[in-house]
Amino acid sequence: MLDHVGLDVSDYEASKGFYEAALAPLGYELQMEFENVAGFGRDGKPEFWISTRGASQTGIHVAFASPDREGVDRFHAAALAAGGRSNGEPGPRPLYHEKYYGAYVLDPDGNNVEAVCHAAP
Repeated sequence: MLDHVGLDVSDYEASKGFYEAALAPLGYELQMEFENVAGFGRDGKPEFWISTRGASQTGIHVAFASPDREGVDRFHAAALAAGGRSNGEPGPRPLYHEKYYGAYVLDPDGNNVEAVCHAAP
């Protein structure tokens, strides 16, 4: 259970554009922005933040919820079109549980970003 997640990024504008495109299929949009800080979410509540605060770190994993498997597929396609690199094509991940369906991309800083659906097909 998370309230929000934040990532430091090396190129604020590139990362902002990446996340605007990649998260749109999941219904997430830019909710708040101020000097090199952007918060994305739904219904006025930013839950995912990017900012420039010095050296960025990699190795972070963030999973965004999708209400259906099609959203996972659209996320993956949009993220790749926005400059991300695939880190796992959309598909079932029975290792986690029988309904788990996810896709993984590396963002412009190499963070592992996932969209996941836990609903039955």
